[in-house]
Amino acid sequence: MKTPRSNMPSANSKAGMSNWIAALAEPAKIETLGPIAARFIYSLRLIALHERARQDPVPELAVRLGNVSAAGQSLSLAQAISRTWPENIHVSRFCCRMLSHDEACIGAMIDHATARSRVQFGRELGGLVRPERIAELWERTQALILAESHG
Repeated sequence: MKTPRSNMPSANSKAGMSNWIAALAEPAKIETLGPIAARFIYSLRLIALHERARQDPVPELAVRLGNVSAAGQSLSLAQAISRTWPENIHVSRFCCRMLSHDEACIGAMIDHATARSRVQFGRELGGLVRPERIAELWERTQALILAESHG
C-alpha cells in the first residue's frame, strides 16, 4: 500500500528537492487509504467537531460506525494521538476528500498497523512522535483494528 512518505520523491538532489516540495504541496486523498484508516479519519473529524461543540462524540460515532466498540476505540486512539502528537492535529472538513498532512500520516500509520507492519508503523512516526510513545499508539491502533473487524 502506498503511503504519504512512500509516494515522496527523493530529496537527495536539487531536482529531487524540487519534486519533493511539489509532492508536499499536492494533498493526499482519502481514497488512497485503506478502509479502516479512512473510517478513522472521518471519525477523527467527527470527534473534532464534537470537541468544539463540547459534546460526547461516542453516540454519533457508534451510529455512523455501526459498532459501539469501534466508536470507543476510535475515541481512545484519537485521545492517544492528541497526547503524543507534537502539536495540535490539523483535520480537514468532514466532507473533504483531501487529507491534511497530519491526517495523511495518521492514515498511513493505521494502514501499516492493519498490515501488521510494526517496523513501517514506527518509520511513519519516526522523528514526529517520541520513540517511547509509539508503543502506546501501536496498541491502541491494534485495539481499533480488532474492534472494526468484529463490527
